[in-house]
Amino acid sequence: MSTGQLPDQPPALHLAGVLLPEGGHRDVWVRGGRITFDPVPGAETVSRGGFLLPGLVDAHCHVGIARGGTPTEDLAGAREQALVERAAGVLALRDCGSPVDTRALDDDLDLPRIVRAGQHLAAPRRYIPGLAVELEPADLVAEVRVQARRGDGWVKLVGDWIDRGVGDLAPEWPADVLAAAIAAAHDEGARVTAHTFGTDALPGLIGAGIDCIEHGTGLTEELIGTMAARGTAVVPTLVNVAHFPGFAAAGEAKFPAYASTMRRLHAGSGAVVRAAYEAGVPVFAGTDAGGGIDHGLVAEEIRALHAAGLPAEAALAAGSWAARTWLGLPGIEEGAPADLVVYATDPRADLDTLQRPQRTVLRGRVVG
Repeated sequence: MSTGQLPDQPPALHLAGVLLPEGGHRDVWVRGGRITFDPVPGAETVSRGGFLLPGLVDAHCHVGIARGGTPTEDLAGAREQALVERAAGVLALRDCGSPVDTRALDDDLDLPRIVRAGQHLAAPRRYIPGLAVELEPADLVAEVRVQARRGDGWVKLVGDWIDRGVGDLAPEWPADVLAAAIAAAHDEGARVTAHTFGTDALPGLIGAGIDCIEHGTGLTEELIGTMAARGTAVVPTLVNVAHFPGFAAAGEAKFPAYASTMRRLHAGSGAVVRAAYEAGVPVFAGTDAGGGIDHGLVAEEIRALHAAGLPAEAALAAGSWAARTWLGLPGIEEGAPADLVVYATDPRADLDTLQRPQRTVLRGRVVG
């Protein structure tokens, strides 16, 4: 992931409006692709009025996974996915596992910044076919090191999936293996996140020092308390969780216990998110776009977080400035790369306005 000086100099720009999250009206200039608050003579005014928001973030997506859960045929398909995100005001993506090497897209100045977690790591026959590196527990630590070096500071584990032998969700890794794998990732300078729907895999993952939980529908009050104490984040992907009843119906004939579990997790998902937020767990907006979820839906996810119990401004932060800080990306500040979106009305007061970006500046260029 590149955040350095752009290879060619974009034109100088000027924008004026209410700067979020601070809230005061300011003039902002863009020079050499970077933000400055010092006037730049001759800059073109491209936006006046409205609300200036650090570019939105989808903190859980899959660039390179097409409809049906198969890899895109080429980078052109992955590029189209990223452009859909950009049109929705999303200027940074945490790619939470993809079999497609999208590093070549970093050189495409038209695309959002991508923070990668490498390829999913799963036990044999315990994830969507063709997407994960499937390996035995004895091989997990070595492969975590490989993926840590291929990613942008993240590694993605599959923590649980349906076990056909038991007919329900079940953990994929022994606790001692998780502890060694997460320690190895940290040694490589990477953070670790894991897909989990159910509860049983969570104690081992959280106890091993994992940095983030994806989905997290099986979180309990005790586990939430441990996460809050350790600063472990959760990305609830509520727009994906909304499909749990459909997953249940599709699997009910063969796996009735699994179907029951998925319906129960769906029913409690909003309460879990609310409890996590109220306990102080960092909550971020992610959609799980790719495969069964369309790209460009982060505004819906932000609204879903608000409906689950987050205050509107906290839900907005979860998909903008707070998520950017979590991923090591700056907001609208002196010297930062100019990645921002302008809205006509205050999104803190009306989250629906996120559906209507008025002006988008990416890498110092007007792209929308």
